Parts: sequence; C-alpha cells; structure tokens
Amino acid sequence: MSEAVTGDLSSAGALAHPLALARALIRCESVTPADGGALDVLQGALETLGFTCHRLPFEEPGTAPVDNLYARRGEGRPNFCFAGHTDVVPVGDRELWTREPFAARVEEGVLYGRGASDMKGAIAAFVAAVARLDTARAGAGSISLLITGDEEGPAVNGTRKVLDWLAARGETLDVCLVGEPTNPEELGEMVKIGRRGSLNGTLRVEGRQGHVAYPMLAENPLPRLVALLNALLGLPFYEGTEHFQPSRLELTTIDVGNRATNVIPGAAAARFNVRFNDRHTGAGLERTIRACLDATGEAYELAVEVSGEAFLTPPGRLSAIIAESVAAVTGRTPILSTTGGTSDARFIKDHCPVAEFGLLSRTMHRADECVPVEAIERLADIYLGILERYFAEA
Repeated sequence: MSEAVTGDLSSAGALAHPLALARALIRCESVTPADGGALDVLQGALETLGFTCHRLPFEEPGTAPVDNLYARRGEGRPNFCFAGHTDVVPVGDRELWTREPFAARVEEGVLYGRGASDMKGAIAAFVAAVARLDTARAGAGSISLLITGDEEGPAVNGTRKVLDWLAARGETLDVCLVGEPTNPEELGEMVKIGRRGSLNGTLRVEGRQGHVAYPMLAENPLPRLVALLNALLGLPFYEGTEHFQPSRLELTTIDVGNRATNVIPGAAAARFNVRFNDRHTGAGLERTIRACLDATGEAYELAVEVSGEAFLTPPGRLSAIIAESVAAVTGRTPILSTTGGTSDARFIKDHCPVAEFGLLSRTMHRADECVPVEAIERLADIYLGILERYFAEA
C-alpha cells in the first residue's frame, strides 16, 4: 500500500478513511509522558473537520508534564464525547520486534506498530466516522473528543484534570464512548459497561538483622510476613454479581533484598493487588484488610492506594446503541462485560454514562502490536452507526 494512498490528511474526504491517520499517529513516539507530536497530528485532522481544539497541558510537583486535547464541534446538547489516549507503553525489548515499533508498516492487510491496537487505531476510526457523518444528523448537538497523554502512566495530569477543566467552564458531557481495545479476538465480541476497582497494598514487617547461625540474636521478619499474607489469602471476598467477576486478591511481589545465604534480613515487604467488584468500595476493602491483619497479632505497616473504584453503567440506551451498531456491521451481539484492567472510564463515570468499545486486544502492549486494517475500517463503520443512532434518538 503506497504512501500516496495512505498519507493524505488534508481533507474530510481523506480523513473518512482511517488508515492514514492511524499511521501518522503511530509514527509519533508518544511513550508516556512524551507526546511525540501525536496531538499536533490529531488537532490538525480535527480542525480540518471543523472542531475547536483546546490544548491542555497539566503538571503537578513531582510528576512529568502531560499535554492533553479537548476538541468540540457544535455548541448545543447533547454532547457526545469520545475519550481516548495517544500515549503508549514503552516498546520494551526491541529485539522481540520483527518490525520497527514506530514505522507503522502495513503488511498483508495488517498495520503494525506500538499503539495500533491500544489505541491510536480507534482514535483514527472515530475521526473517520465523524468525517463520514452527515452534519445534519447531529442536529443541534455536539461531538467532542477528550484525548489524554497520561492514560498509560500515573493518570495524574490527564483525563481527571481535563474533566475538572470542563466542569469549571460549565461544559457538560452527556454520554461518553471510550475507545479502549475491548474485543479479545474478533471485532464485535465485547462492550465494557463498567470496570472492577483496583486496590494496591504494600505490606512491610520490621525485624532485626543477624547471622543465621545465631537466630536468638536476630528477629526474622519473614515468618511474620508469611503469617500476615496467609491471613490475607484466606479473606472471604464477595462472590461475583450479574455483571462482575468475584473480587480477588493477588500477591505481586515479596521483597527482602537479601543476596546472602547466612543473613537473617532486617525487614521484609510484599505487595498485593485486589480487583474488586461493585459490592466493595476501596475504603471498605481497606478496613477489611486491616482488620484481617490486626487479628493475627503481628506488627506490620500497610500502605494502601485505590487507583479506581468499581463502577457500572447499567445496560440501557447507550449499550443498546453500541450493540445495535456492532450487530449491523459484524453480525455479532456483543457481550456486556466488566472484565479486564482499569481505564480512564473510572474518572468519566462521575460525569456521564460511559461505555467502552474499540479494537482487538490480543496484541496490545506486546511486541509486534498490530491490528488488521479491515478491523479499523469496520470500527469506523460501527462508530458511525453509533453516532447516527444516538443523534437520531436525541
């Protein structure tokens, strides 16, 4: 496929085909928190389509600055927002890649590159859908895009701050579609209508270092840490619900930092994560965990961070419109799911109904990340159907 065919971003007609924009975005090395020019590329495309664009850089002490983009076409309501991110995870070991990660090569109908699946391809598909949309179909309503460069990172200077900026302006989102890759194998398999919450815990036990041959002169923290972890692993978490899997605690690391074979360590730590369903809250779960640890009688230190609460957008108009549009293009009826990790939908749910639907997830974050070009084209068709159905019912 030649650059002459895929490189034009200068007109609405050209933008109606998503491949050129997808390739242009992938060629920007936008590894969090770097932008790499990705938002410039996207802003140029959106301004071609009549969007008013706002660049929103944010920074907090101790964090890297992040650039974000909010773009809107129209001034009335309802305001249909598409949310996503142009930042990508690091390439990792380049020797595992058989193609250059940021070359955006197309081979045998497949687009390769970091971000092809997660989620530059979906951004390009939504822009293509807007380019194809008859402007009269939106009526007096608006279409907006909220695009961050901080989704794959700490998520401090991204979507949350843009939402705060919108609220301060008195600007309302009426509904939001997030373009995360939601389909495990085939386009149209799954729509996310919620996400489990995520709690990270760091458990630390102090001891007294000493020689292993003289344990009476030391205090080994490891047996105490093991007792505490066994207690946590025995916690009876809530079972699953209609839309959620059971809550689950997983140990992620146990660290002593001891390379010697004849030294009792002076301290030991472990980290764990709990993905929890909507029968829990982060605060309630922390109380449960601390009560469990207190019951062992062991001394400990615990630091807890809740990166997102469980939430659900109940099946209704938004999920029905997405499902109808998916079925019209793919012939599949998607599962309404809450599986997987967290996304920026955890912030958006406090402002409006939100659901997620995007490309295929099987290669995201992997070497040779890729997506079929046909899938990007069909996703643009689905997004167009969603917009048409939404504004028809507005």
